[in-house]
Amino acid sequence: MKHKAEHSSTTKLLNYFLIGLIVFLGLVCLYLVSFLAPGSRRSDQEASGFLGSDPVLQTHDVDDFLQVQDLNPEAPRSIPICDLRFSELIPCLDRNLIYQLKLKLNLSLMEHYERHCPPPVRRYNCLVPPPSGYKIPIRWPASRDEVWKANIPHTHLAQEKSDQNWMVVNGDKINFPGGGTHFHDGADKYIIALAKMLKFSGDKLHNGGNIRNVLDVGCGVASFGAYLLPLNIIAMSLAPNDVHENQIQFALERGIPATLGVLATKRLPYPSRSFELAHCSRCRIDWLQRDGILLLELDRLLRPGGYFVYSSPEAYAHDQENRRIWNAMCNLLRRMCWRLVVKQDQTVIWEKPLTNSCYLKRERGTLPPLCSSDDDPDATWNVSMKACISPYSKKMHKEKGSGLVPWPQRLSAAPPRLEEIGVRREEFQEDTSIWHFRVTEYWKQMKSVIQKNSIRNVMDMNSNLGGFAAALSDKDVWVMNVAPVNAFTRLKIIYDRGLIGTVHDWCEAFSTYPRTYDLLHAWTLFSDIDERGCGVEDLLIEMDRILRPDGFVIIRDKPSTINYIRKFLTALRWDGWVSEVEPRVDALSLTEERVLIARKKLWDDGIMKM
Repeated sequence: MKHKAEHSSTTKLLNYFLIGLIVFLGLVCLYLVSFLAPGSRRSDQEASGFLGSDPVLQTHDVDDFLQVQDLNPEAPRSIPICDLRFSELIPCLDRNLIYQLKLKLNLSLMEHYERHCPPPVRRYNCLVPPPSGYKIPIRWPASRDEVWKANIPHTHLAQEKSDQNWMVVNGDKINFPGGGTHFHDGADKYIIALAKMLKFSGDKLHNGGNIRNVLDVGCGVASFGAYLLPLNIIAMSLAPNDVHENQIQFALERGIPATLGVLATKRLPYPSRSFELAHCSRCRIDWLQRDGILLLELDRLLRPGGYFVYSSPEAYAHDQENRRIWNAMCNLLRRMCWRLVVKQDQTVIWEKPLTNSCYLKRERGTLPPLCSSDDDPDATWNVSMKACISPYSKKMHKEKGSGLVPWPQRLSAAPPRLEEIGVRREEFQEDTSIWHFRVTEYWKQMKSVIQKNSIRNVMDMNSNLGGFAAALSDKDVWVMNVAPVNAFTRLKIIYDRGLIGTVHDWCEAFSTYPRTYDLLHAWTLFSDIDERGCGVEDLLIEMDRILRPDGFVIIRDKPSTINYIRKFLTALRWDGWVSEVEPRVDALSLTEERVLIARKKLWDDGIMKM
């Protein structure tokens, strides 16, 4: 009996062990299936205690998977695909994330439209898919007036602004008649009217090339900026991802320079003295809030003698509330030393002073005050706005202006502010010459695959002095020059050349929609972020997000970095066409370099279902 009891007990233990083993193996299989499934991830409760879940992988999950792949270098790589509902994902401008993280933001100050990036455990490490039916964008210049509806399947703006000629749905396309909230009859006529108000020669707003850089605040679908381009004026068209949530996406799809941004609590990511003209047409901004801090931000950005064009009911309406706002605004701008140039119909234009003289003549204690001498007006990344006036440098005050030559000579002339960053005129000229040669070689390398007008929206991810963009001046493209945070001081040189750009930290996602750019250029960028401890894989996935299908990446870096990046080309679907060369060594070559050019494929239904 004792042996039978022991045998029965042993049998039960064995059964329990086998059942436990089966359950354990089942859980392991379930984990592996969920881990390898495209766009899947474990719950947020497991990851970080957050409620809810996102259909993406955690950072360390992707890294672990890629490390496993490294054990077999011949094995095909795979990066998960995000769920289709994330086809318009902007990771650092994701309002759902704000709600889930329960961030305490001041809605009245528009903080919820500023950048709030996901923590590492919630990073989107998957490839953002295009919407169903996506087509290669219509090419410039035809794209100024029409885009494919399937690429941005949102038509509410056409209905909401039907009386203002913003946009019209026309079958499988969306047309842009060139209208706006204030200029129903077309931006072109409105621009001529502004030039007449300012009495510029020939009714040309460029004023002989002296007006080149414009900031358009609350730009809508950027028709104002679109119709400035024939005048050789380039506008940074700016709007938040608000109730008109796709306005900037439409602008970029049209091939018009534009970016997501908002006048809220942080400085805009542009250096001081960058624009000759700022424009606000029915932009619905409370300029008087917080002691005029938003107007003071425009003041920081305007060059000496710069203009502020304001078209709004406060400028012409006679009701009590609008009269109150108008009087208060005039009083504030008078204390800021701005001069009222002209007021006509529904538009008023102010001019900023050329020197510090007016500031020095104000009575003691006049508000707003001058900023302290230790404030750097060019520092912008995550820097709060300040309710003070940024005075001019001694040199700019003495010269009574920026000292810039008119466009297009401005592009190649050495800007006066070079000395502020310790760059000699000879270095600047050599940089310009080298980049002209480099870009010529790039285009030779792509000659067999590049088509006419196939490239319009371009980004230089590490812009230095703007030489890459300057070398493209003979092509019908525009360039978003990006100064990494550790080189922000150089961005003012780019603006002084008549180009545009922004400051950015490439350890984070960029503030733009997916499928924005036709070409991304990254010179030594991967080596830089690797030294900062940021993930190369994260940057590649972000580049894929903002790159259009059929678009190109040009990566110039150390051979070891290029070799590492090549491993990801198939997983990223960047193997539509690949070329790699060893370029000529020049004065900008910090070390041995290689140039990798790859083309992103247009995804088909088979890839989407993987």
